[in-house]
Amino acid sequence: MKNPMDRQLEKRLSQRAVEIGREGEVAGFEELLILIRAPSANVRRLAASALGKLAWMGVDQSAAVAALAPVARSDPHDQTRQYAIRALKAHGAAARDCLPDLRDLARNPGGKDYLRRNAAAAVEFIEEAVRLAAARSQHRCRRCSAPVTAEEYARSEQAFQRVFCDRCFDEVFLQRRNFETGVEIKKTIAAPDGTVVQSEGERRLAAWLSDHGLAYRYDAKFRIIGEFQIRPDFYLPELDVYIEYWGLDTPQYKMSMYKKQALYQQEGKRLISVYPRDLPSLDSLLSSKLRLFGFQVPTSASGAKPVGMKDRERE
Repeated sequence: MKNPMDRQLEKRLSQRAVEIGREGEVAGFEELLILIRAPSANVRRLAASALGKLAWMGVDQSAAVAALAPVARSDPHDQTRQYAIRALKAHGAAARDCLPDLRDLARNPGGKDYLRRNAAAAVEFIEEAVRLAAARSQHRCRRCSAPVTAEEYARSEQAFQRVFCDRCFDEVFLQRRNFETGVEIKKTIAAPDGTVVQSEGERRLAAWLSDHGLAYRYDAKFRIIGEFQIRPDFYLPELDVYIEYWGLDTPQYKMSMYKKQALYQQEGKRLISVYPRDLPSLDSLLSSKLRLFGFQVPTSASGAKPVGMKDRERE
């Protein structure tokens, strides 16, 4: 369906939703309740994401859940539904009334695999939050072993998928923020589509994907593999394929690389590894690897879906 929203307005509203979520701007909560009903799927997706980020900051969780529930259940755009499901998960016990719908989504054989996985994870998390709220059961901080409250549990699980008391949460959050800042500082090279990356190899990968009409997310944060947090260099959401560019050759880097590759394999993820030696033959490498996953890459920047996408969407 063609987006009826003016592109400049869409861009402005999208940026506003991102800003509210990134800054934890509780005062912008009411704006998000409006933005999540916008005609633009991208604005709705980003508003849903921001509502999830504000979940443990004292906002009206009942209002947030009421706005997110219909989006998670029936938004026409699957990725928007995915973000709404994740946001409902973040609201924990407050989303208990959404459990029947989320269970249906998790069991729906005609649904996208990633929607079913996210719905199942949301069900598990919300059920545990409900149990904690009802029984006042105690989890313990993984760093200091202190008992944590239901609020601490929900906050730390949402942010890190780990259980921390508030004191340890603040310390871990500071460490994470410093790491994120270091990563952002290294992004200095612009790809043709405007994405700013860390190396020439990543720039060439971004250019190849863009030139062949393949949507991607670069350095997506906090994508979970098993119980670990990773940041894949490139994720192709329409194909559910990960691409990692292994650009360094130091012992510490290689140890991290081997661990990350093992996680992908352990979780059965589609991974394409690219090394500096592969750059001269990047086109043939990526085309052949994607064919192994059942996708025929377009030969030009037509933006058409790769052959096989329609069949995959029926799975």
